[in-house]
Amino acid sequence: MTMNEKIKGYALAAIAAATYGTNPLFALPLYSHGMDATSVLFFRYMLAVPIVAVMIKLRGRDFRITRGEAGMLLIMGVLMALSSITLFESYNYMGAGIASTILFVYPIMVALIMATVFKEKLSLTTALCVLLAFCGILLLYRSDDGSTLSLVGTALVLVSALTYAVYIVMVSKTRLQHMPTIKITFYVLVVGALLFFLRAGCGQSLHTPDRWYLWGNLLALAVFPTVISFLCTTLAIQYIGSTPTAILGALEPVTAIFFGILLFGEQMTLREGIGIIIIIVAVTLVVMDSVLHRYLTHFRKLFPKLPRTHRH
Repeated sequence: MTMNEKIKGYALAAIAAATYGTNPLFALPLYSHGMDATSVLFFRYMLAVPIVAVMIKLRGRDFRITRGEAGMLLIMGVLMALSSITLFESYNYMGAGIASTILFVYPIMVALIMATVFKEKLSLTTALCVLLAFCGILLLYRSDDGSTLSLVGTALVLVSALTYAVYIVMVSKTRLQHMPTIKITFYVLVVGALLFFLRAGCGQSLHTPDRWYLWGNLLALAVFPTVISFLCTTLAIQYIGSTPTAILGALEPVTAIFFGILLFGEQMTLREGIGIIIIIVAVTLVVMDSVLHRYLTHFRKLFPKLPRTHRH
């Protein structure tokens, strides 16, 4: 893999994380107007499907898949839909901030799956980066009333994290690793939209926005944390692998803080500032890991070990 491909992979992972972090920004106003998680997710996925379909046609690709690929794509679609619904339902039991914090156990899950199932060596730098990023995100959490965590909400987010971790690993470790990213995204969205439609009683219990401008929120959900994030995540995994892509997900809650300050006039506390710095350090270490390793290898070669002399 060339250095340009690695840089491209890290950039894509950062974009994927930042756009995925806009979920609460667009979803919470819809909740406040009476929409439930299933309805929001159905429209989010449904609006994203034609966008990706047009992108496929513009790139001159087809929609053909084999029977084996169809089975894998069905599993991938179920995983992503399950991850989405459990995360969105958790917003009903806890603040979006703490949900985003708990969700960040998924890079640890990815690293553990890759190390235990696929025997991928977990470097000291990777372990340190996961720990640093997790500590940074804990500092970003701001409790409004000091209340204890909801057991149901926590369980929902942990399921969301696990299914997302398995999804990330499957992109790089199944026959789908050779499939065009955009085609994977299209079928994952189709499966998700169908599942949410069925969950809503074949559309019987779907809630539509009661204000015309809220369709803008649904479209934004379809574009940013769905089309852009899904495409960039899958591409990043193909360039740099599952674990680094997952660790760069630490930028998700940073996005939430940024929008909170920019759009809602929130003040950044010292603790949040320190948390963001720690996350940026962790992400930088992930990006620089291979570069540092290369330079250290060159440096060691400058000082070759001298052959041992045997005394007689």
